[in-house]
Amino acid sequence: MSATDGVFARGLAEAAGAELLALRESMGFDDPAKLRAEGDRRAHELIMAELARSRPGDAVLSEEGSGEQGRTGTSRRSAERVWIVDPLDGTREFGEAGNSDWAVHIALWERGSGLTEGAVALPAKGYTLATDEPPTYPELGSQAGPRIAVSRTRPPAFMADLAAAVGGSLVPMGSAGAKAAAVVTGTVDAYVHAGGQHEWDSAAPVAVAWSAGLHASRINGVALEYNASDPKLPDLVVCRAELAQVLLAELARLL
Repeated sequence: MSATDGVFARGLAEAAGAELLALRESMGFDDPAKLRAEGDRRAHELIMAELARSRPGDAVLSEEGSGEQGRTGTSRRSAERVWIVDPLDGTREFGEAGNSDWAVHIALWERGSGLTEGAVALPAKGYTLATDEPPTYPELGSQAGPRIAVSRTRPPAFMADLAAAVGGSLVPMGSAGAKAAAVVTGTVDAYVHAGGQHEWDSAAPVAVAWSAGLHASRINGVALEYNASDPKLPDLVVCRAELAQVLLAELARLL
């Protein structure tokens, strides 16, 4: 891994996050739809401009991108380095006053190595998790069972059964980045998602989770792969390493 790329990823995520905080402050929440659209646009443009300036030879896959920078681009498939970014993860939450469950995702994929760097900025929470300074997640607490982060708007139908099977509880949250960060910081013990995501939703969170020693895979235990021709990557498990075996076993039984 390149420390320079890691520092760059952190700085870029934080710069976009600062732009988004300032936008919230200036626009307010009277027109949430306009705020969300402007947030997506401004964060994307800032990230693209900085990548073009600082990493001009690298390819980009962005949720808000078009052409070669979007999901239908083909040049990234043969590139040696690809930045996979979500300029504003949790757009719904960004447009809600008082909601801090939104993030900026910056990840670097390198041929032959996969994800090598990543940064997840949580601007409204006031911190960034990144691979340049791999976080250490705290020891498992004394709670009765694992706390599992799930989507607050579209949790998988099987999640109640999964929680019951492992003696755990569900914690609804917004933004894939916020949920993965909650695992890294020990606020929850696992994050399980099914039903639709793309590479930009999970690349940076997974890079950070792996750097912290957490488990991350598809819900069937298959390895996560990035820079695919189709960037759809619909399901994800991020959890404490010691919980992976039991969670994956129960998921295999339920699905």
